[in-house]
Amino acid sequence: MKQSHYDTIIIGAGPGGLSAAFDLSQQQSVLIIENDLWGGTCPNRGCDPKKMLYSAVETKQRQESLSGFGLTGNTTINWPELMAFKSSYTDSVPTNTLAGLSGSNIETVYGSAKFISETEISINDAVYSADNFIIATGQSPVIPNITGRHFLKTSTDFLSLKTLPEKMVFIGAGYVSIELANIAAAAGSEVHIIQHNNQILREFPTVYTNRLIDNLKNSGIHFHFDTTVTEVRKINSGYLLLGDNELDLTVDLAISALGRHPNVDTLNLPVAGVEVNSHGIVVDDHLTTSNEHIYTVGDVISRRQPKLTPVSTFEGHYVSNQLLGQSTHAISYPPIPVTVYASPQLSQVGVSLEQAQRDPEHYEVRTQDTTKWYTFNRIKEPEASVTTIFDKSTHLLVGAVAYTTIAEELINYLTPLIANKTSKSAVDQLIFAYPTPASDLDYYL
Repeated sequence: MKQSHYDTIIIGAGPGGLSAAFDLSQQQSVLIIENDLWGGTCPNRGCDPKKMLYSAVETKQRQESLSGFGLTGNTTINWPELMAFKSSYTDSVPTNTLAGLSGSNIETVYGSAKFISETEISINDAVYSADNFIIATGQSPVIPNITGRHFLKTSTDFLSLKTLPEKMVFIGAGYVSIELANIAAAAGSEVHIIQHNNQILREFPTVYTNRLIDNLKNSGIHFHFDTTVTEVRKINSGYLLLGDNELDLTVDLAISALGRHPNVDTLNLPVAGVEVNSHGIVVDDHLTTSNEHIYTVGDVISRRQPKLTPVSTFEGHYVSNQLLGQSTHAISYPPIPVTVYASPQLSQVGVSLEQAQRDPEHYEVRTQDTTKWYTFNRIKEPEASVTTIFDKSTHLLVGAVAYTTIAEELINYLTPLIANKTSKSAVDQLIFAYPTPASDLDYYL
């Protein structure tokens, strides 16, 4: 029989909530609650399954780049087989997550939690109380409030497609849209992207996103810029999307990729004295809400840091340290690398290119076309470019942007140089395996 009072109750069993739960279970009684899939969005229907699909795209495009340079023949993506490969991982995530929690003596409850006071929640007609709470409920996809909105699907539906539609459209041009559209196009679907303005990936420099647009167009993706969808109709041949700029598009599948909203609506947070705004739950620099006994981690927080799985995990560990009395300092985020898994990849970390260009007195910007470098020529990279940003007073690397099929790897080499304030002379004292992307580091500094 489950107890009714715990040291800490965690609402949400995604990466942030789980990291806190496992930490706290060493010294506390912990209850964790989930109303969807154990493990959260990332391993079930987010970054992990997406990248499993992307692995086939990478391989296919790598072969195409090396065609005529020792490789012959064409590779095609078998969508049902690829989805089966994805499912071989995702199908076991909830069960494995529950087993891990049970093995750590962490109590679990499935259902939707609702605060009934500042120290109590109700769930499945039972009441639980705790000394402290951690909210880690994440976000959900946004569906636009337009006529026919119920015909629109989301990334969750895309990642469960048994067969690939011949023609599909993504509404929005952020991370989800660009990454999934790239996968679908490489797998053989006719793909359209509708965007209300003329930009994609607004967090990234336009000098790079414009190059990415050209590459995606060359891969067969059709962009409809400065266009807003106003209606979706079900017709015999699929779905008809209507909108301004003379939009009249018929597709087999229409996916809303207009961002995500915080999962707070069912928590009854006013009763708990927790402040919320349109971006999520408001917290201080200790991730404490307006109720000092309720903390928040992960994507449901109203914050400027990228909403990424590693950030949620970092925050989960931080809060557990606070609750265990192992730390009292305000949270301090290290440089956070961000990658868009398109073709090619686009990554950035640290001081943004836009910020550096606005403040030339303090920052030096260097952009290098690395396409002909051995590292990239070896794999016949069609185009590769890296921008590094330096603090003029210290001559230290403070930011970087990488545009290449190995951007994720490269940005992970540059990130610790920024975080640890590593000088060029210090890198010169290191010996890396050669020839590798890491052995090029000296040339970026």
